[in-house]
Amino acid sequence: MNLPRLNMSINKLPFVLAVYYLLVINLPISRELFNILSASQAESIGFIISIPFFFLAAFNFIFQVFNWPIFAKAFFILLLLTSSLVSYSMFNYGIFVDYGMIENVFETNSGEAASYLSSYSILWFVLMGGVPSLLLLFTNLERESWKDFAIWKSIGLLSSLILIAIIAGLFYKDYASIGRNNSHLKKMIIPTEYVASTAKYINNTYIKEPIPYQEIGLDAQLKPEAKQAEKPTLLVFVLGETARVYNYQYYGYEKETNAHTKPYNPIFFSDVQSCGTATAVSVPCMFSNMNRSNYDRDKAYNQDNVVDIMNRAGIHSIWREHDGGDKAVAHRIKEMTLVAKDSDPLCNKDVCYDTAMLENFEQDTQDLTENNILFYHISGSHGPTYYERYPEEHRKFMPDCPRSDIENCTKEQVVNTYDNTILYTDFFLSQAIQKLEKLTDKYNVALMYISDHGESLGENGIYLHGMPYSLAPKEQTHVPMIMWMSDGFAEQKGINQTCLRKAGKEQSFSQDNLFDSLLGLMDVQTKEYRENQDIFASCR
Repeated sequence: MNLPRLNMSINKLPFVLAVYYLLVINLPISRELFNILSASQAESIGFIISIPFFFLAAFNFIFQVFNWPIFAKAFFILLLLTSSLVSYSMFNYGIFVDYGMIENVFETNSGEAASYLSSYSILWFVLMGGVPSLLLLFTNLERESWKDFAIWKSIGLLSSLILIAIIAGLFYKDYASIGRNNSHLKKMIIPTEYVASTAKYINNTYIKEPIPYQEIGLDAQLKPEAKQAEKPTLLVFVLGETARVYNYQYYGYEKETNAHTKPYNPIFFSDVQSCGTATAVSVPCMFSNMNRSNYDRDKAYNQDNVVDIMNRAGIHSIWREHDGGDKAVAHRIKEMTLVAKDSDPLCNKDVCYDTAMLENFEQDTQDLTENNILFYHISGSHGPTYYERYPEEHRKFMPDCPRSDIENCTKEQVVNTYDNTILYTDFFLSQAIQKLEKLTDKYNVALMYISDHGESLGENGIYLHGMPYSLAPKEQTHVPMIMWMSDGFAEQKGINQTCLRKAGKEQSFSQDNLFDSLLGLMDVQTKEYRENQDIFASCR
C-alpha cells in the first residue's frame, strides 16, 4: 500500500518545527510565563508581545543549525518523541528535566519506568510526539542545489539573529529582570535544557576519562571496647524511599501513620535535611565523606564510602536491594536484590512489598560472631504508583488512587495513597524491630531509618521529586529519621537515650551527618571520623 506523502522544502522545516515547539511542546513554560506576568502586571505590552517572537527566532536558529539533509529527518523525529515526554512530565508533574533528572532517567530500571505509563501519558506521547513524527516521516523533504540550500540556511540563521538582537535591544531590561527573578525558567525551555543535560551526562559517564579510584580510611579498626564487648553488635539500617516528614504522625501529622512503631517508642529526629531531591544524588552523597555543599558525583563513585570503611574495620555487611540499585554504595560488599516470585504471597506479579525483604532475616542473623550491619534499601513510597507499595489489607486511608497518572486523581486520593505507603513502611520497621527484640540475648541490637528524599503531592502544582535543590520545596528535602535501640545496645555504646531523644526534637541535622554517625555508632576508629558531625557524640 502506498501511503500519501507530503512535500516540503527542507529549508522550511526549522521554521515549521519552531512554530510547533512554541505553540505545543513548550506549553509548560508558556503556562509558567502567563502566571508570572499575570502576577507582575508591571511589564509593558510591547515586551509581552515580543516573547513568542523571541522564542520563535531562538528555536528557528537552533533547528537551522541541526537541519542537514543527511540526518535531519531522523534527528528531528527523535527530538519530537523525547520532547513530548519531557513536555508531559513538566506540564503534569512540574518536573524540571535538568542534569539531575537525566541522571535519574539513565539509572532507572524498566520496572520503575513502567510505573509512569498510563493511558493519559501514552495519549499525550502519541498526540504530541507520535503524530508529528509520522507526518515528518512521510514528508518528502525537497532540496534544490547545495548552493540554494546554503543560501536559505544562511537567511534563516541571520534573520533569527537579527530578530533576537532587535528584541534584546528594545526589551533587554525586561528580559533580564524576568530571568533574574525566575532563574528556573531556563530549565523549562524544551528542547535546550534536556538535550544539553543529556549530552553532559553522556560525556561525564561514558566518554570522559574516569578519575582514579581512591581508598580512604585505610587505618580503620574497631575501638578496643568494641572488641571486648560481651555481645556482637547488630544494626539494621533501613534506607527509605520518597518519605517526607510532613506525613509522619511523629511530626504532628493528624493521621496515625506511625501506629505500628509507636508501641516501641523510637527516637524521632524531626529536622533532617536531605542531600538531594533524587535517589541518584542523595544515596551516594549521604554515604560519602562529602557534605551537600561540596558533593561531587564522580568522586563519590570513585572512592570508598562509609560502608567500605566499616567493612575494612571488620564489620560484616549485607545489602538487600529493592529500589532500583544501590548507586555504587554497596558494590564491594555482599549485595542481594529482591526478585519477585509467583509463589511468594508478598509479591504481586513483578512487584513485591517491602516486607518480603525480611523473609531471610533469620538466616542473615544466625550465629553471628562479629559486628554486623544489615542494609535494607526499600521501595517505601516510590511514586507515582504509590498504590503498588502496600497490600490490600493495609489500605487504611481511603479513598486512595489506584493508578499511575496521579495528577488525574483528587488531592485527597493522592494523599491517602501516599499515607498508606508511609504506614506500610512503618509496619516494615515494626516487623524488623520485633525480630531484633528476639535477638537481644545474643546481640546488642538497633535499627536506624532515614529516607533518601521527600515528595511533592501536588502542592503548587508540583508532583513527585527531583527538583533542583535551590528551587525544591521543603516537601522534597525535609525527611524523617528514626532510631530504635535495645537497652544493651545503648549501654554498650554509652548512649544516653533521653539526651538523644531531646536532640532529635530540638536540633537540626542532615544526611551530611550519616557518614560520621555510622562510624561512631559502630565503634570504628579512623582519622576520617569527625566527631562534630556525629549525631550520637554529644549524648555519650
